[in-house]
Amino acid sequence: QEQLVESGGGLVQPGGSLRLSCVASGIMFQIRAMGWFRQAPGKQRELVAAITSGGSNTNYADSVRGRFTISRDNAKNTLYLQMSSLKPEDTAVYYCNTHSASFTWGQGTQVTVSS
Repeated sequence: QEQLVESGGGLVQPGGSLRLSCVASGIMFQIRAMGWFRQAPGKQRELVAAITSGGSNTNYADSVRGRFTISRDNAKNTLYLQMSSLKPEDTAVYYCNTHSASFTWGQGTQVTVSS
């Protein structure tokens, strides 16, 4: 059964860091280009970071480039997003999926950046 389970969110002060994780099952994770998406209140879901199946290439939205790092461990079927220098505008629910959003969305993990 296809499943994406995100974790690692929380409340953090501006300038802080968080590491998100996404465990995938039933999607042949090792051959999928993957992405992290986010949706802020009242806004559309957007792709913020993507990574190729082998992990050799990554791409980022301009708003997070230089602050976020996407990575993966194919042996553990796990996708990561290391977020640093967080800003209030990073507040959103974060989701993982394939780069083309092929599978049912998980529950996401809430990231709140506030002092």
